[in-house]
Amino acid sequence: MAATESAPYLAGTVDIRAAGPRCKMLLGDLDGDGRMEIVMVQPGSRKDVRYIPHQVQCVTAFDLLGNRLWQTGTPHPEAGGPGADYPAQLYDWDGDGRLEVLCVMEDRFVALEGATGKIKRTHPLPDPQAHDCIIIANVSGNDRPGDILLKDRYSRMWAMDRDFRLLWTHEGNIGHFPWPYDWDGDGRDEVMAGYDMLSPEGRVMWSCRGLDDHADCIWTGDVNGDGEPEIVIGGSVTVLYDRHGRELWRYEGSIESQHVALGKFRSDLPGLQIAGLDRIIRGGREKPGKDGMFLLDAEGSEVWKEERTTSGWLTIIETLRGWDDGPLDYILAFRRGGGLYPALYDGHMRTAVQFPADGYAAHADLLGSGREQVVIYDHETASVYSGSPVDLSASVSGAPLKMSKRLYSSTLYPGGEV
Repeated sequence: MAATESAPYLAGTVDIRAAGPRCKMLLGDLDGDGRMEIVMVQPGSRKDVRYIPHQVQCVTAFDLLGNRLWQTGTPHPEAGGPGADYPAQLYDWDGDGRLEVLCVMEDRFVALEGATGKIKRTHPLPDPQAHDCIIIANVSGNDRPGDILLKDRYSRMWAMDRDFRLLWTHEGNIGHFPWPYDWDGDGRDEVMAGYDMLSPEGRVMWSCRGLDDHADCIWTGDVNGDGEPEIVIGGSVTVLYDRHGRELWRYEGSIESQHVALGKFRSDLPGLQIAGLDRIIRGGREKPGKDGMFLLDAEGSEVWKEERTTSGWLTIIETLRGWDDGPLDYILAFRRGGGLYPALYDGHMRTAVQFPADGYAAHADLLGSGREQVVIYDHETASVYSGSPVDLSASVSGAPLKMSKRLYSSTLYPGGEV
């Protein structure tokens, strides 16, 4: 059956040139008016982040109508590229009902007031390289997440409480973006730190076996419908574990499982499905690379694999739900290269929505309407698209919008929960 492809509605554009080049976008309701704002985070001029990661050079906030609200720091014309995470998140860390921008600037952990960009708090880092990314967790068992996990590029992690006191440290193969979640339901998060499951105290409870390299992304959800959340890890292969450390299956039909995305993409298959992105040929300056998407069923069997005919090896995929009123999720794919623009794919690998602009993508329910919008952005323009007409000058309730865990866990290596 042929795909029914629809064109998205262009709700508005924002000139983001004042933020400087090579920024990452964060989305959140900075001023509590019921509409989200755009926060552009620019890294410093470091070009090689394989071992020593980025810090933040400048943060710039815009509203959805294109007004620049504030800027902290000075944009650098030679900012480094997005080859690693930028250490920045939006979150109400102090619990006052307003978002802060949490970031690492000038070798310090900094909390900026979301509404103004003014510095609220700063703290020294627990280690000079503890700034690969910022992860917000609840390992302390408080009424809301407020602990901060910091890490270096690949091997060390530090857990800090809401007063930024050191709780514990961990060394191991921690991958790119460890994922905190309360798998045993005791009110405290465990942490899937790459291939190691850590207790809330930072103790290794179990480890994945027979996996090479490192974990690129981590998802959790009830994949097989048994009532318990499983853990999907994309790395050298794609694997499914139960919360006790028992491997349920592994898919070895990929060269490198760079990204996975968990969701309900097919109505004709039981349980959840796992979309993946295989880096088939790693490219470089003088050789084109190639990647391809794939889909697995709840038992780890391959449903389909993309036979890509163009070059491009840096695709990022995410699960997107709430684009329309349909019951199924979509696969959002962007940074495809080879002339392929960002798009939403259904569970049959058909293009459901083709975006007319190229660039990176961020998505959220910007107005509290119950529908998600997708923002495609490059160095100059952020274009807001929706599945139906929306008015970006309005808000549904006028009440502050809740910041979801997905939005305060922004990363180049998307993980998540279903």
